[in-house]
Amino acid sequence: MKLFLYTGAMLFATMALPLSSGLDQILAPEAKVERVLTGYKFTEGPAWTHKGTLIFSDINGNQLLEMKGDKATVYREPSGNANGNTIGPDGFLYTAGHGARVVTKTDANGHIHVVADLFEGKKFNSPNDLAFRKNGDLYFTDPAYGLGGGKAELAFKGVFRLAKDGKLSCLGKDFQTPNGIVFSPDEKLCYVADTERHHVRVFDVAPDGGFANGRVFAKDIEGYPDGMRVDVEGNLYVAAGGGIHVFTPKGEALGVIPVPETPTNCAWGEDDAKTLYVTAQSSVYKVRCRIKGVRF
Repeated sequence: MKLFLYTGAMLFATMALPLSSGLDQILAPEAKVERVLTGYKFTEGPAWTHKGTLIFSDINGNQLLEMKGDKATVYREPSGNANGNTIGPDGFLYTAGHGARVVTKTDANGHIHVVADLFEGKKFNSPNDLAFRKNGDLYFTDPAYGLGGGKAELAFKGVFRLAKDGKLSCLGKDFQTPNGIVFSPDEKLCYVADTERHHVRVFDVAPDGGFANGRVFAKDIEGYPDGMRVDVEGNLYVAAGGGIHVFTPKGEALGVIPVPETPTNCAWGEDDAKTLYVTAQSSVYKVRCRIKGVRF
C-alpha cells in the first residue's frame, strides 16, 4: 500500500511501503500522515481529553496547548517547560514538569497541584513522560534533559511509581536516559525507552506494582526512542528516528510509519481511538490506523 504525506494542502511526499513491512495490518486503507499544526518550537506530550481535544506541550515555547479540530489555543503559559502529559483514570490532566522538576495534576477548576517533587528529600532531575495503571498508580521517567546548567540532586536517572495512596518508590536506577513509558493492554508489562542506549526495555509488573525480570524488548532503534503507545492488540508504537516504529508484542518489527519531522511522542485520539496523533519538532501530525489504541 502507499502512504501519502501531506503538509497542509501541499503534497509533501509519496512513499511506497513494502508489502512485507507489516504496516498494511496497522494502517487504515489509503492512510496518510497529515500535518495538522505547525510553527512551534518543540512539541511533545500529546494527550487526548474526555472533551475530545488534544493537549500537547511546546517545551521550548514554555506552553501547554489545546487543539480542537485543526486549531490550537494556549492552555497554560508559562508551563514550567512541561513535557509529557496524560489523562488519569480520574479524568484529570497530569503533567511531567520538565523544567519545574515536578509532576502535577490539574483539577476541574484549572488549579495545579504538585503530586511529586522529591525523592528521599532530593529534587527530581526533569520528569519526562508518564503512564497510569487503571488502579490509579502513576509511573513516570526522570532523565536529566531539563536540567540545563542546573545541578542534579539525585545520583541516578530513574523510573518512579506514585501509588494511589501517595507512596512514592523508585523502580529502577540502572537507566542511562529513561524516557517514554507505557503499559501493555493487560498491564502485565511495562515498556520503558532508554533513549541514549537506542533500545526499549520491558518489565513484568509484579503484584505489588514493582518491576521484575527486566530485559531488552527492541534494540538498535534508529535515532533515539522517545514516547510510546500501545494498541489493544499489544503492538508497540515508538517515536524515534524516521517516524513511528511499530513492533508486535513479541518484539518483531512491523515497519516504520514515516513522519516528515523527527517524532517525539504519540497518542490515540478521536472517539474510536484509531487516529494516532504525533508530536514532531515544530508540528503535530496524525495518521489513521486500523486498530484501536489504548488511551493510558
